[in-house]
Amino acid sequence: MGENTICRVVDIAKVFPGVIALKNVSLDIEKGEIHGIIGENGAGKSTLMNILAGVYQPEEGHVEFDGKIVNFRDPREAQDLGIAMIYQELSLSRYMSVAENIFQGRMLKNKFGLIDRKRMFSECRKYMISLGVEYIDPRILVKNLSVSQMQLVEFAKAVHLNSKMLIMDEPTSSLTSGEITLLLEIMRALKKNGVSILFITHKLEEVLEITDRITVLRDGRLIETLDTKKAAIEKLVSLMVGREFEKIVHRQFIKDYSDKEIVLEVRDLDIEKKVKKASFKLYKGEVLGLTGLVGAGRTELLQGIYGMDRISSGAILVNGKPAKIQHPADAIKLGMGMIPEGRKQQGMFLKLSVKDNMTMVHLKQLANRLTLIKKKEQRKIANKYIEELSIKTPSLEQISENLSGGNQQKTIVARWVMHKPQIFFLDEPTHGIDVGAKAEIYNIIDDLAKNGVSIILLSSELPEVLTLCDRIIVMHHGEIKGILSHQDADQVKIMSLTVEDIEKPA
Repeated sequence: MGENTICRVVDIAKVFPGVIALKNVSLDIEKGEIHGIIGENGAGKSTLMNILAGVYQPEEGHVEFDGKIVNFRDPREAQDLGIAMIYQELSLSRYMSVAENIFQGRMLKNKFGLIDRKRMFSECRKYMISLGVEYIDPRILVKNLSVSQMQLVEFAKAVHLNSKMLIMDEPTSSLTSGEITLLLEIMRALKKNGVSILFITHKLEEVLEITDRITVLRDGRLIETLDTKKAAIEKLVSLMVGREFEKIVHRQFIKDYSDKEIVLEVRDLDIEKKVKKASFKLYKGEVLGLTGLVGAGRTELLQGIYGMDRISSGAILVNGKPAKIQHPADAIKLGMGMIPEGRKQQGMFLKLSVKDNMTMVHLKQLANRLTLIKKKEQRKIANKYIEELSIKTPSLEQISENLSGGNQQKTIVARWVMHKPQIFFLDEPTHGIDVGAKAEIYNIIDDLAKNGVSIILLSSELPEVLTLCDRIIVMHHGEIKGILSHQDADQVKIMSLTVEDIEKPA
């Protein structure tokens, strides 16, 4: 190893059942550098990081760290040598306090050998202040934090290990813009202190802003490592997908609503103190955006309409008729579909096959008179959507938890597209998805709208909302602050509606 190299990956190969995850990957990571790792879903990024963190062991090749060949049997061995990993899927203990999570496995004890929680809370408070997240109470249970706060605690826990190399798998995916700025500042400070950082993200603008070098993976192979100063988004995307790539869908936006049919109307909806007096209309073939800061009540609004959260007061009309929706099954009967934000918690049945996940809402249509599933038709329609949505899976029977995050998301999209909903709720549908899969989902949304499906698209990414939506609802503190047409909307106007003292437009 070179004098300035902290870690070297040499000809690493890893195989899962039916999938070659990595093949002959070699890579050097320098001391005190921020090194971006990018690629489409299924490219092998997380697998490589899990090998470095001791979660997986390679079939071939080896890893050198700090001048020695290492063979980690578990993550604790990697941590002991100075490698920590922040996972995309949060790994905190929900029923422990923030401080207990930070000190997990290294609890402070008093002279009697008992856990000294008072000292842990005090030390944790000082530590959180030093990171700029003093608003997170060390005593609070993790289950009571927001997703973005959990992500910051996950980061703080990893940094607290005083690691030589920090692996970050999609660390900004659940953060607000202010929290992302803070996180990038902390990363720069760690770099100055000689910490090496491997940074996995689908947000290419972040890669270009924060990294020194960028490595591109595709289909389990290393394609190229390049200096960030010589990189551009267009080049990175082409390396990721293996072709020249147009990432933006061009929609024909609705300008005249005078002859448009109202398919969903929400009147003065209150939802358990999380949403207040929400009123809006959704038209046939419209893509209606729903945005605002984290905690604005956006998800709660969709879940209330869909029967997942209890409605305190107000009315919902579907096709002009009052609708009583007390359960998602009621919403499905009314022609609604929903892709929830929590893919693994709410969307996927991880132990079921791709075929079963994809067709579960459509089973009644696939059953014969004896209510037995027509297996041949089930396989045929599943294969159709695997091809149409470019879902990467070795077979229909592949267990869904073995798919990449992007392919899991596309499986959920296929489930609902197959069922042909008339009203479709999408809660952060491109969360954690690479640019190629994102563009495919954009095109699906556009095609659905052209075919008369009415869509509510919840997204925290303003460029996404501005790219896809005919109108945009902006929420703040549980209230609808304004509804903007595509022609009138821009990022400044949207953000201005989240300011406390702004008046709601007429």
